[in-house]
Amino acid sequence: MPTVIVNNQPVEIGADERLNCVDVAKRAGIEIPAYCYHPSLSIAASCRMCLVEYGDKKPDGTIAWVPKLLPGCQTPVKDGSVIVADSPKVEAARKGTLEYLLLNHPLDCPTCDQAGECYLQDYSYRYGRGYSRLQEPKNIKPDKDYIGDQITLFTDRCIMCSRCVRFTREISGTSELQLINRGTHAEVDIFPGEPCNNKLAGNVVDLCPVGALCSKDFLYKQRVWWLKTTDSVCTGCSSNCSIHVDQNDEQVFRLRPRTNLENQGYFMCDDGRFGWKYITAEDRLTVPARKENGNLVASDWETVLSDLRQIFVEKGAQSPGRMAAVLSPFMTVEEAYLLAKFIKTADPQASLFLGPVLIQGEDDVYPKDLHGQPKEQTKFTIKAEKAPNRAGVELVLKHFIGRVETFDAALKKFASGTFDTVYIVGGDPNGWINDEEARSLANVNTVVVQDILPSPAIDYATYLVPGGSFAEREGTMVNYKMLAQEIRRAVRSPDDARPDGRVLWELSERPGLYRASALREEIKKAIPAFAALKESYSTEKDNRPLTPESALHNALPVLS
Repeated sequence: MPTVIVNNQPVEIGADERLNCVDVAKRAGIEIPAYCYHPSLSIAASCRMCLVEYGDKKPDGTIAWVPKLLPGCQTPVKDGSVIVADSPKVEAARKGTLEYLLLNHPLDCPTCDQAGECYLQDYSYRYGRGYSRLQEPKNIKPDKDYIGDQITLFTDRCIMCSRCVRFTREISGTSELQLINRGTHAEVDIFPGEPCNNKLAGNVVDLCPVGALCSKDFLYKQRVWWLKTTDSVCTGCSSNCSIHVDQNDEQVFRLRPRTNLENQGYFMCDDGRFGWKYITAEDRLTVPARKENGNLVASDWETVLSDLRQIFVEKGAQSPGRMAAVLSPFMTVEEAYLLAKFIKTADPQASLFLGPVLIQGEDDVYPKDLHGQPKEQTKFTIKAEKAPNRAGVELVLKHFIGRVETFDAALKKFASGTFDTVYIVGGDPNGWINDEEARSLANVNTVVVQDILPSPAIDYATYLVPGGSFAEREGTMVNYKMLAQEIRRAVRSPDDARPDGRVLWELSERPGLYRASALREEIKKAIPAFAALKESYSTEKDNRPLTPESALHNALPVLS
């Protein structure tokens, strides 16, 4: 096995691995600081922060040292490579680099959004000097809020790492950003009349190692050290990008991509990044209700759940086959299982349907060329299918009824009066039913609507059940590639709304509190397709997902 020595520690690497000094040191638990290096981007080696001593170990045990320091990000390693990242020579180089980067920096950390998660702060504290020798006035450059609709550039904070420029050229392919001028006058800017408004533009904020590029949506909203971070999954489309949900005082402030090399890698699209505002919408459904004298009247959970249990049990016994449920593709696997099992227990002849799956155009793939056409190698995909858990819900349906019945089929049967009692789950913030489709519910005696936002279906609802958004729930989502991931609760539901899992757990009169992890064990035993789900989570945030492993790849396609 090829071995590399890092600060006197042997590190084994694969025979076919192509790693640089920074990657190998990270594997050994040693930090080599870097600004411009990012695993998904080409190597620029411009910041000079990752300089190391490098040599080759000869068969006789001697080491042939390269006479000068080399940038670790640009230097590949092989069997016998020797790296020293903590020598006095290296430390002196880091101090010099940091002093140079801070020459014209405004040092406005108290007002900077990046304060608390800034590489410049962290590296200055760990590797820099505690003083500055600059006596001349700083070179102040004007800020640029015209860079894009969602991003703003504080030019005087920029350290010219070029991460943002390389991202727009290599990942989005749109190439809006560029470096203009030379020397001390160099700065990031856009091509005239071409703001950075591509659908991946928000990622340049995450890539910026300092506070130069900031999100207008988050600007001056919250100090990052007050934020509590929860690992979750974006529900904007069937890609299910891995994300961080940042909140404080039960209020979500931002979503950020979470590294998951088994899915979309390091990034997320702006539709998902900024598309969470519906969870605080003014018309959010927050109180359970039941129809009295033709109108929905606010009620309490005990009354509504008790009524529903009684109705479904009695209807199932009196009129077998006249009961149905619509399982939304926005439900988690656990929620879909709870509802399907409750309905099938009440009426073994009940029908189950998949909720509407919204398809918007075609898959949007990146990078693109200058004409907006996708290049050969796809690095990021925004799926046209806007249902985050269609695959997972379909597996639940196949388990209970052996097939997948569509929402269109359900509407036809609703209109024909086939069913007497129906439980419908919505959950799509973009809208899942129109007025014409909702009119088919007029022929159903008892309609239970579980949703987060108002919809035309509410006009025909006998009972209204306010559910939770993705940030308020926990469970499992399965994306279009059959990769299972876990969403986790980040905030409480507003007012009297409740997470869907808790509602269905209590409706089923299961003992104790709802816990997705415990229910997942039951599902694994009941549904063979989910047997591969694992409860062991990785702690290495930069390499592995903090979610159930993708061993599902080997199990799920068998059933498709």
